[in-house]
Amino acid sequence: MIIDTHTHFYDPTRSEGVPWPNPNDELLYRTVMPDDYKKLAVPEGVTGTVVVEASKWVEDNQWILDLASNEPFIVGFVGNLNPNDADFADNLNRFSANPLFRGIRLGGGHLQSIGDKDFMKNIEKLAEKELTLDLLINPDALRNVPALVEHTCCRQSGSAKMRVVINHIAGVRVDGNPPDAAWVSAIQEVARYPNVYCKVSGLAEHTGQTPAPEDVAYYTPTIDVLWKAFGEDRLIYGSNWPVSERFAQYKVVQKIVDDYFSPKGDEVKAKFFWQNAKAAYQLNVA
Repeated sequence: MIIDTHTHFYDPTRSEGVPWPNPNDELLYRTVMPDDYKKLAVPEGVTGTVVVEASKWVEDNQWILDLASNEPFIVGFVGNLNPNDADFADNLNRFSANPLFRGIRLGGGHLQSIGDKDFMKNIEKLAEKELTLDLLINPDALRNVPALVEHTCCRQSGSAKMRVVINHIAGVRVDGNPPDAAWVSAIQEVARYPNVYCKVSGLAEHTGQTPAPEDVAYYTPTIDVLWKAFGEDRLIYGSNWPVSERFAQYKVVQKIVDDYFSPKGDEVKAKFFWQNAKAAYQLNVA
C-alpha cells in the first residue's frame, strides 16, 4: 500500500474559475482531476491520496469533498480555512462533519498570529476535533512551530494532542550538500515534539533544477537530517503533484524516496509510504 499525502485537484473550466494556479502558468493551468493523477500514480503502486486544498475559496473545500464522494482513491482531505476569519468555527464544524475532512493547512504568515487569542482559540478547535494541522512554511518560520505546539499541548488537557505535519521539508534548499545549518537546528527542535510529522516532499522542487537530479545520493544529505530527527515513525510520503511535474516526472519523485527508504527494510518502508500517514491524519484505511 502507498498513500500519497500531497496532491492538488482543480478545474479552471468551472464557471467561477479557480484562484490558483495563475492563468499564465502554462504547466499547471489546466484541468487536473483524479483520473489524470491515477494514470501516473497507480502504475507506481499508489493506492490512495490525501488531497491538500490550495484554493482560498471556502466553497472549494466542498468541491473537493463532493469530488471525493465518487472517488474512493481519495482517502483524506486537508482543507483550506483561515483561523482569523469570523466564520472559521462554523466552517470547521460544517466540513469536519465529513469523515474525509482530516484538517487544514496554514502558511507561514499565519504563524505570526500565535499570540492572538482568537486565532489560538480556533487552532485549539482542531485539537478538540482530533484533526491535523499542515504547515506550508519556509525555514525561517520553523522557529514559530514550538510555540504553537506547546500551546495546544498544554491547553488541551484530557484530549489528544493536535498532530502537526510540516509540508515540503519546510522549504530548505536542496543542492546535494549538507543543508543549511539553521534549518537543521530548527528541524531538530520541532522534531522533539512527538506529535509533529514531516512530509518528505518537495525535494525535486527545492533543487530549482529542471529536470531535477534523479540520483538519491543528491538528496541524501537532506533526508538524513530528517531521518535522524524524526525517525521511522514520523516521516511520510507526499508527491506535491502536479506542482512537482515542473521539476520531475511522478515516477522519479517517488523513486527518489523509494531508493532512500527501501534499504532500511520493509517495515520502515511501509511506515513511510502509508502507516505514518494513517497515524498523522487518522485515515480510515486498512
